[in-house]
Amino acid sequence: MNRMAIRSIHQIAIVGFGEVGGIFAEDLASHSIKVSVFDILFASPGHRKHMFAKAKRCGVTPAATLRDCLHHADLVISAVTASSAIAVATEAGPMLSSGQAFLDLNSVSPGTKCEVAARAGHSGAQFIEAAVMAAVSTPRLKVPMLLGGPHARELAASLQSIGMNATALSDQIGVASAVKMCRSVIMKGLESLAVECLFAARRYGAEDAVLQSLAATYPSLGWTGQFPDYLISRVAQHGRRRAAEMREVAQALQAVGIEPTMALATAKRQEDLVIQMEQKNLPFEEKNLSSWRLLAEAIGAGSDAVSRANRGTNPAGRKPSSR
Repeated sequence: MNRMAIRSIHQIAIVGFGEVGGIFAEDLASHSIKVSVFDILFASPGHRKHMFAKAKRCGVTPAATLRDCLHHADLVISAVTASSAIAVATEAGPMLSSGQAFLDLNSVSPGTKCEVAARAGHSGAQFIEAAVMAAVSTPRLKVPMLLGGPHARELAASLQSIGMNATALSDQIGVASAVKMCRSVIMKGLESLAVECLFAARRYGAEDAVLQSLAATYPSLGWTGQFPDYLISRVAQHGRRRAAEMREVAQALQAVGIEPTMALATAKRQEDLVIQMEQKNLPFEEKNLSSWRLLAEAIGAGSDAVSRANRGTNPAGRKPSSR
């Protein structure tokens, strides 16, 4: 690519200072890039102190307002929730200028991406969609991203120059997000299946045999190792956000005439686990929830099924297998 086409990025504004926004902010700041961040929790008395302390640890500047955050930024990154993507673009659009690029990382449908593009580009800013293709926690800034839109190729080169793993997929908005949406049917669906399968197996005292059977069928996945803990922890930690993303997946499927049976069921199972944890007053951070087995026990405590298991019988009257 012609190096003259690469956009220089010296200052970045990140809207949304959660897990993804925080990781990107910290890593970008470590590359000597000036980073400003904004989050609606900055105005929350219960969260403000914690969020500002997080900004200080990351070496970034917390902005008092969205306008302050966007001011002078070469690149604006939207890293909010799926349900907030349009609202952020709507508010930010009039504040942007033709010299800025707006990168939307949010897991939303192709139709929503097109609406976000229209709102964010209201004042002439260049809109680029991004599909984040893996969990950010381990690869961090190197997480693979697919970009889409007329300016995707140019921005991909610019992001690569500052240490990001971005690949231009299409000059059309919606293609990259379609890849993410279709992939999520499998990935988030597998997480939900693991919750439903293993929590039930645990109550029957059959989880070891179930896991061994899964390992025999899919030996490379690690069913008898940490894989189940990983799958279920993703739901426990991010279930409500991921449920919102799966409802976006459902919209994407419906837009092309596919009934989103599995997508909607996945959304319900993801959200239901979080609701159950809240009802049991089980915040994800508690050390005793580091294992899916402990979480299953905590969720099921007091249920008739658990009581029967403790007495040595399952609902069919048979002794459960050893745990």
